[in-house]
Amino acid sequence: MLEGLVQDYQLTLPAILRRAEQLYGYREIVTRRPDKSFHRHTFADFVSRSKKLAVALKKLGLEDGDRVGTLGWNTYQHLEAYFGVPCSGAVLHTLNPRLHEDDLSFIANHAEDRVMLVDETLVPVFQKFREKTNVEHAVVVTEGGEVPEGMISYEDLLSDADESDFEYRDFDEKQAAAMCYTSGTTGRPKGALYSHRSTVLHSMMAAMGNTFALSEKDCVLPVVPMFHVNAWGLPFASVLVGAKLMMPGPHLDPASLLEDFDQEEVTFTAGVPTVFLAVLQALDAEPDKYDLTKLRSMVIGGSAVPKGVVDAYDRRHGVNVVHAWGMTEMSPIGTVANLPTVVEELPEDEKLEYRAKQGNPVPFVEIRARGDEGFVPWDGESMGELEVRGPWVAKRYYNAPEGDDKFTDDGWFTTGDIVTIDRYGFIKITDRTKDLIKSGGEWISSVELENALMAHPAVSQAAVIAIPHEKWDERPLAAIVLKEGESATEEDLQSHLEKDFAKFWLPDAYEFVESIPMTATGKFQKLKLREQFEGYAPSKG
Repeated sequence: MLEGLVQDYQLTLPAILRRAEQLYGYREIVTRRPDKSFHRHTFADFVSRSKKLAVALKKLGLEDGDRVGTLGWNTYQHLEAYFGVPCSGAVLHTLNPRLHEDDLSFIANHAEDRVMLVDETLVPVFQKFREKTNVEHAVVVTEGGEVPEGMISYEDLLSDADESDFEYRDFDEKQAAAMCYTSGTTGRPKGALYSHRSTVLHSMMAAMGNTFALSEKDCVLPVVPMFHVNAWGLPFASVLVGAKLMMPGPHLDPASLLEDFDQEEVTFTAGVPTVFLAVLQALDAEPDKYDLTKLRSMVIGGSAVPKGVVDAYDRRHGVNVVHAWGMTEMSPIGTVANLPTVVEELPEDEKLEYRAKQGNPVPFVEIRARGDEGFVPWDGESMGELEVRGPWVAKRYYNAPEGDDKFTDDGWFTTGDIVTIDRYGFIKITDRTKDLIKSGGEWISSVELENALMAHPAVSQAAVIAIPHEKWDERPLAAIVLKEGESATEEDLQSHLEKDFAKFWLPDAYEFVESIPMTATGKFQKLKLREQFEGYAPSKG
């Protein structure tokens, strides 16, 4: 083999931090504090404080590879942990405070967290499970509040650290940098362990023009929490390119977000559908109150977005909604629905169909779908389970051999998502393997029914599950949450669906409920719905 004559430059987070220090010291980071006031400082401040955190962790006795847990919102202090922890040689481990305390203690113990950085508003959450863990040091991130006995003040920790003791270390790029755990919907949560290399490559990909097109000119507001798959990599990518960051803190209500978008002239935002559905309703109620002309892209992922929502943002408010898909095991970005030129030439209704899909794979992510008879053709109709591979896709779970069956013999990850792939590589997720409904030997997609139901003007949320049926094995039941002040009957919804779906797809029952249980990451918790409607077996049909 003839090797190329190029330098062996390691792709690491210290390289991104050094770039931020050298080039972007003037750029701003804005955070909403718990009291809703704004904290402002620069990238220069951020770099200095990240260095101090790295030094402070070493003074606490942490070695390379030790895990540092975080329980925090989207704040400037959490951003410091994103860089200070891995630049010290330790591993950043974000925990989701919305999980049950038993799951949190399991995750902290499984990851072997030695230090926990806790936002002051989340101290009660931490205290519920701290005694069940082996966490040695609890550090409280506070804006002047009191620190409970037995815990360390984050600001005191930094003030005791000498920035001059920090050095930009030349890590092996394969060294672990961060880890996140799955939500545990099909068993115990499992850890995905990311390397410096995978994180840097993921950041470069996220900034590319065909992905999120991030640059120094942008102001990025990550609505997706920093405890949810590293906020989809946006903090890392934003620091890489020098984009201004607007951190919303714990305030994800529509009024606060819209004020942030308007006041800080946000150009790019991303989050799950439930948040942006609420934002849309607030915009519709007061369409002239906020100036969103700077907002060039609103990326929505986590679950499918109804076509009506994509269309409403565009037509009524001039906001471009871009669908994306990914998983914890993928760091997480896998596909983005930016329209290729060949699709841009299609009629508007066909373009809308594409915008409501999950998109085609980002650079270096490869996809294929496996059906009962082998790999399915890219014809937009044949369904199969999506499999992926790429430089930021997990090759196995951290210390969890029970998850090995998710990885194929030839090195692909099986996602559990049932998809079609069309000739342009656009995937459309029709369901999760565990959520498909099989009626009389025919498959019914709960996701497609949900999207259609949420396009009804009276419906706020809709979740479809299978219920047992003596003749057909399974039939769909739709749980419906109506918008405030709106009304609809079972007949109204049935007639709404009839024009687009075969008769056997139509739900056998509709249940109007006050709320639908959600997972900690904003998805419908269908397991709880199944438990709620256990034994419900209508005999019609």
